[in-house]
Amino acid sequence: MAGFSFFWVLVIHICLLLGLSFADDPYVNYEFVVSYITASPLGVPQQVIAINGKFPGPTMNITTNNNVVVNVRNKLDEGLLIHWSGIQQRRSSWQDGVLGTNCPIPPRWNWTYQFQVKDQIGSFYYFPSLNFQRASGGFGSIIVNNREIIPIPFDTPYGDITIVIGDWYTQNHTALRRILNSGRDLGMPDGVLINGKGPYRYNDTLVPDGIDHETITVHPGRTYRIRVSNVGISTSLNFRIQNHNLLLAESEGSYTVQQNYTSLDIHVGQSYSFLVTMDQNASSDYYIVASARFVNETTWRRVTGVGILHYTNSKGPASGPLPDAPQDQFDKTYSMNQARSIRWNVTASGARPNPQGSFRYGSINVTEVYVLKNMPPVTIDGRRRTTLSGISFVNPSTPIRLADQFKVKGAYKLDFPTRPITGPPRMETSVINGTYRGFMEVILQNNDTKVQTYHMNGYAFFVVGMDYGEWTENSRGTYNKWDGIARSTAQVYPGAWTAILISLDNVGVWNLRTENLDSWYLGQETYVRVVNPEPNNKTEFPIPDNVLYCGALSRMQKPQRISFATSIKGSKQQFLFSFMVMISAFFSMFN
Repeated sequence: MAGFSFFWVLVIHICLLLGLSFADDPYVNYEFVVSYITASPLGVPQQVIAINGKFPGPTMNITTNNNVVVNVRNKLDEGLLIHWSGIQQRRSSWQDGVLGTNCPIPPRWNWTYQFQVKDQIGSFYYFPSLNFQRASGGFGSIIVNNREIIPIPFDTPYGDITIVIGDWYTQNHTALRRILNSGRDLGMPDGVLINGKGPYRYNDTLVPDGIDHETITVHPGRTYRIRVSNVGISTSLNFRIQNHNLLLAESEGSYTVQQNYTSLDIHVGQSYSFLVTMDQNASSDYYIVASARFVNETTWRRVTGVGILHYTNSKGPASGPLPDAPQDQFDKTYSMNQARSIRWNVTASGARPNPQGSFRYGSINVTEVYVLKNMPPVTIDGRRRTTLSGISFVNPSTPIRLADQFKVKGAYKLDFPTRPITGPPRMETSVINGTYRGFMEVILQNNDTKVQTYHMNGYAFFVVGMDYGEWTENSRGTYNKWDGIARSTAQVYPGAWTAILISLDNVGVWNLRTENLDSWYLGQETYVRVVNPEPNNKTEFPIPDNVLYCGALSRMQKPQRISFATSIKGSKQQFLFSFMVMISAFFSMFN
């Protein structure tokens, strides 16, 4: 028995060592099976992209500094990448899920994302980033909660509700792709969805019978945190709840100065969270509305999302006209002033955007300036394309980050212009050369006729100014240098500009694009390459073991196999449990 005692002492030591090695930030595991299903959100059967058989996909509910492991099984008939919009992928652009950093996951393959939501909180969403697939679904909400030791700047809400809104077509993404590839516009959407469902039948003429609508049930007197993301294609939407105030609390990872709004414009790609108190008398249910903005209301009346807010003690269904949206179809000043009113809560505790440890962004010296101008679509080499500063981006066959790792020559050019080019527009794989630890000023100038929304991966940037007309050096005198909101997605009104400041402290290759899916698909994007020049630096994680190869590196891709190391990393508690079971089985053989 002395031998067995020694054996168990050894087992205990091994377990203690394993426990210590696993005593880091917790792991959260998800399995995403991405496939086609048939659904009828607007009453017309169509092919949509589902996650685990559901449309929209599941909400990811995680906590600051969690390690997130998502195994994606691609059951589509084309390549797939999932992008985690607003998740900064600190030191790990390999997990970003866009073509500049990742090869597509081939059909019938699995691929596992592993990333940490480092020093982040807030409301975000995920979506498929390739081949116009977001137009068919595949999206869902992401909640990143504060750790318990860090207080939130408001009383803990009774509940957390996620809502995804967006314009929608009854044609799937492959049909919409063909329209764009043929040089045509997509035309007016067929409707607006709320959580993947069509409008409540508030009007018998505009809304046909038989459409399933979203109902959100709440308790009277309670306050809920309602997180709303516009995951649509190109339509700005006004969000409102009949007879209820929306107390704005957070936007894409930054707590805001709390202000009440009766409605708020949410542009494509943007996310907000509101505190909504259920303080009405429940004489009936209430409308939840997401309606198209800056369009001809008479023509677009049917393009309205309508859901129902149902009190548990409600006395009857909602009825009557919808609550009005702001009436500024031709004058967008109201919307711009609303956007300017959103301020960063500089006194709130919790995760902060860059620069780390310093929040007086207005006193930091700018090291590089880029003026990025978009125009209406143009024809280049016989093809209808969109541009940014005269460059229509061409995705490389070998992703930029992969080309850097293996020194593939000619995959891209590091020559994106600091000002719009003066010659004819051209199609190129042209990338911005960002300076590590630099402080970049980017002017987004919209010379198109519709609102554009811009997003940058890997960062939260400071929105310091917006106005109509052409930006000039004198425009800096209007900047908010103290409490401009820090976020990852900012709108630019037609004939106007928006200025943002970015602290380039996150190494990698980061996509800078319009979130308007049609314009993005046709080339209105670029990448910012941020490299730490110091030798043997530790500012980026190594290339992952399961990296996919394509383009010039296709020959390096091996047949798919499941990695034991990945499975351990993804579920340490399960591994420890399995280890103990094996040890117990071994011991039982001697009894």
